[in-house]
Amino acid sequence: MPSRPATAARAPQVTEGTPASHRESHAVVERLGAALSTAGFPPMPSRVFAALLVDDDGRMTSAELTDELSVSPAAVSGAVRYLTHVGLLRRERERGGRRDVFVVLDDAFHGALTNTDQVYAGMIQALADGVDHLGAGSTAGQRLQLSREFLEFVTEEMSGIIDRWEAYKATR
Repeated sequence: MPSRPATAARAPQVTEGTPASHRESHAVVERLGAALSTAGFPPMPSRVFAALLVDDDGRMTSAELTDELSVSPAAVSGAVRYLTHVGLLRRERERGGRRDVFVVLDDAFHGALTNTDQVYAGMIQALADGVDHLGAGSTAGQRLQLSREFLEFVTEEMSGIIDRWEAYKATR
């Protein structure tokens, strides 16, 4: 009997306005978390970010994340520290309580990916220092200079991308 080729599992479809069942949302979280990990995000921050994206109001406490993902509080703590640092979520105080709530913005990738001034400034300066130290005429210096120029180019181009994104969002 010939074997059937393996196919990727498809996330269940959820109609707009209808909360997904826990099983459906968990499948989406795991699939999105795996995709983010494949793209280079650390695995636990990927799963935490995915859980927040999938949550209807995008707000969860550490305890809720721990329960949702079946992981330790320490794993959640490290993941939210990373995600806060890269600008994919923010920490708020629970209304009327003492617990922190982690909140993902509806347009979370926008802020994280377009914050190039902060992200690249240190690298650009380190590359410039490397060119000065190694010499612009050396092979390594030329490589560092090209890398610096690329990051400066990306930083400058990002403003145009942001403008085009805002125009696109206005037409949705």
